[in-house]
Amino acid sequence: MAEVKSARPRTESEAVVERAKDFWGRFGKIISIALGAVILLVGGFLIYKNFIQGPKEKKAADAIAKVQTSFDSIRNLSGDTVNRFIDITIAESENVVKQYSSTKGGNLAHFYAGASYLIKGNFDKAVSHLKEFDGEDAPQIQARAYKLLGDAYAEQGKGKDAVDYYKKAARQFEEDDNAASEALFLAAYLSDKVLNDKNGAKELYKEVKTKYGRTQWGDEAEKYLATHGEYNVD
Repeated sequence: MAEVKSARPRTESEAVVERAKDFWGRFGKIISIALGAVILLVGGFLIYKNFIQGPKEKKAADAIAKVQTSFDSIRNLSGDTVNRFIDITIAESENVVKQYSSTKGGNLAHFYAGASYLIKGNFDKAVSHLKEFDGEDAPQIQARAYKLLGDAYAEQGKGKDAVDYYKKAARQFEEDDNAASEALFLAAYLSDKVLNDKNGAKELYKEVKTKYGRTQWGDEAEKYLATHGEYNVD
């Protein structure tokens, strides 16, 4: 008669292994597919970043450098030559936006296009491009974009929008005393003379005087405060 062996109780480690085998038997295929998808996503991202986006950023940087050169030339020119370079800057900017929209250069191209359209007097397109610009990593340029949006809205007779963007410009990068004080003064002046918001204007004039008293716009704010009966504002 064959000897019957008694069943040996399973150890805890053996029980864990058995549970793992059972789990993998039921879900192993799904897990393999999921892991494969993750690997493909990570691999695809690295390929995109290193072999597609990387070179694209380089090309965009080269293209935006040409735009910057054209734009910088405008300030030293006059007459028809200015108009020609504005048109060149607009064409180059639009091309960078079209070809490299997902790059840093493509983003910056919106700023140059907006600024150029503003000089040309096409305020709708100036607003459109400047609003597309994202200066999260460049607060000083973002402040400039807000200031230009204020200018564009002011030219369109949209006083409230202009005031809002001038205030945004002033508070976006307060470290630039001259630019911030100018934007804040313009907000005060439009509130005063266009919106007829005298109380709001006085508060803004006071802010200019208090924060930027030693600037040109601080002096101007002091003069306008005096016309409202406000003196010796520190």
